[in-house]
Formats: sequence, structure tokens, C-alpha cells
Amino acid sequence: MNSDAQFDTRAIHAGQQFDPTTGAVIPPIYATSTYVQDGIGGLRGGYEYSRGGNPTRTALETQLAALEGGAGALSFASGLAAEDALLRTVLAPGDHVVIGNDVYGGTHRLIRRIFGDWGVRHTTVDTSDLDAVRAAIELGTTKVLWVETPSNPLMKISDIAALAELGNEAGALVVVDNTFASPALQQPLELGADVIVHSTTKYLGGHSDVIGGALVFGAGDERAEVAERVKFTQFAAGAVSGPFDAFLTSRGIKTLGIRMQRHSQNALAIARRLEEHDGIERVYYPGLESHPGHELAGRQMSGFGGMLSISLAGGGAAARRFAESTELFQLAESLGGVESLVNYPSEMTHASVKGTDAEVPESIVRLSVGIEDVDDLLADIDQTLERL
Repeated sequence: MNSDAQFDTRAIHAGQQFDPTTGAVIPPIYATSTYVQDGIGGLRGGYEYSRGGNPTRTALETQLAALEGGAGALSFASGLAAEDALLRTVLAPGDHVVIGNDVYGGTHRLIRRIFGDWGVRHTTVDTSDLDAVRAAIELGTTKVLWVETPSNPLMKISDIAALAELGNEAGALVVVDNTFASPALQQPLELGADVIVHSTTKYLGGHSDVIGGALVFGAGDERAEVAERVKFTQFAAGAVSGPFDAFLTSRGIKTLGIRMQRHSQNALAIARRLEEHDGIERVYYPGLESHPGHELAGRQMSGFGGMLSISLAGGGAAARRFAESTELFQLAESLGGVESLVNYPSEMTHASVKGTDAEVPESIVRLSVGIEDVDDLLADIDQTLERL
């Protein structure tokens, strides 16, 4: 495939060559644990044992690297498995991490509780405030600057290029969680990030039927060295995606571009409707001109995505009633699927960060806007608000 191919072409064709034996358009799923060797050490295509490599997983990793403009990618059993492998590789007791104060609850929990018990310190900061990030970085000990933009669930927008410059000056690895935007809308490596992390469960898979995670590494000798070390950690610890999960993720990626267009269109329409309602104290969506990160998001993203959050004027009680009253928006964890979901972060996805600097206000409801007909989604929102 031409390396200059456009995004949707890469999403469909990168790593997805037809089967040379049968001509099957879709590459086969290699449901195998091991591979016959041509003599001891005579590996066919480098494959020895599926923990170390599987052709279906390789195809997905090729696809992921192509989407993000990366030099390479690794596919994991979950997003947190990907984060764990990266952090375990680059951190040691006594090291320091700077992390946003509005990130996925599982990421904060991993760094605070698992790596905290290992002797890794962290500082929680608003990564949309460059001065605050600069003050939080400890020269010599800050090894990772963790950026999530748009953030989860308050949709803060952080300047990736400026943060990459700050991190690189301090010798810190700049990691961007690109799950909310997806590579269809945002390309962090082009903006200077070192590593991208994904929960491929979300928009990449796109159909709420597979769990997975990924890391994509930028080009350059130092990043390549990190990638090789993380690859060894993955091999040694074993948190790999299985072939069926890899296949489902690859299948989902092929429609990513067109899905993200519809997610974004629907979310903007809903955000505008919610912004007009007296019962809504605030709408958190970067596509709205009222959002403080609107201009920056317009520069570093090609669309505003399908995620938005709202603060209910009636506080936690109203937020709970809203979350439990929608019909098309189903009450569930996760996000990024073709179907619309509603979530109450304080007691669901972010329950683990209660009492920390990343605690989510009880008035917040998060919406993952699907690709259903927007009129039906708007009707569901209107009916729900009438019930409050």
C-alpha cells in the first residue's frame, strides 16, 4: 500500500493484505498457539509461540501504526494492560509521574495504587494549564508526562505540542491517551508526543464486543529503544491480545473514519440542545464555542468527537435521575460503540478516584453519543429532561 494513502484507505488496507493461498479478501484468523519450525531455531516469518507473535495480532499492529503515523505498535489484552506494560518498563522506584487531574479513573488508580506501592510518586495537575505542568515537573525524576485530551469525563483540552516540548526539555516520556479522539480526529505523534495509548475497546473496536489496548510509538532511536523494551515486557509478562480479539478490532477500525464523522455530528447536535436547557448547568463539549478549549481543539483535532458531559443544575440527585431515565442512551460502563451510552462517573467509571484530586463532581453525567439517527437521540434527551 502507498505510504501516502489517506486515512480511510490506510484504515481499510494497512496490514490487511488478501490471503495469498486462497485469495480471501479478509486475512484469516490464526487460531494457533505454536508454529512448526524448519529445524531448531528455523522460524517461519519469525513466529515461534503466540505469546511472542501471532499473524493476526501483527496485522492489527501494522494497522494501528499506520493510523497514528507511528514507527510501530503493540496490541494488548486491555487498555490498562498496555498502560501497565509501558509504565513498568520506563519507571523505577523513586521516579515521578505528572498526570492530568481529569483522566480515566483506571489510569489514575493504576498509577496511584499499583505504582505508588512500588515507590513511584505522582503529581496530579490540570494539563490544560501549561504553567501548572511546568511547576509540577521535577527535573531528573519526572520520567513520564501523561496527557489525556480530550479528558475523561470533563472534556478538558490540553495543548499536545506545547506539553511535548515541556516534557522533552525535562527528559520525560510524553504519553498521550488518544482514546476519546481516536486517530481519525487527532494525531499526537505529529504534534511531538512520544507514545500513544489506546483502549481499543472504545472507538477503534467501535462495536462494544471486544476488550483490547494498544501502544503506538513515534519514530526515532530513543523511542525505538523504548518500544523494544516494552515489547520484551509484553512478551515476558504475557498481556497480549488473542487472535479473535485482534481480528474484531481490525474489523472495527475499517469503518473508524466514517463512524467518527457521525459520532461527532450527533454529539454536536445534542450538546447544542442541552446547552439551551435550564436544567443543565454546563455542557462539556469542545465543539461548542463556549468551551474554553474550543479554539485549541479546532487546531489540533479534525473533529470534536462523540463524547460529552453535562452538569445537572439539580446536583447529584438530578444527575442520577437523568442517568437512570434515558431509553436509547443505555446506562453502562465504557464508551465509543455504535450505540449511545449514559454513565454516572462518580459511582461508575471514576468511583476509584473519590477523595483524590481527580474526583468527579456528583452532578456530572457522561454521554457516549452513538451513530443512531440524531432525531431519535434528541427525542430521548428531551423526554429525559422533561422527567426531571
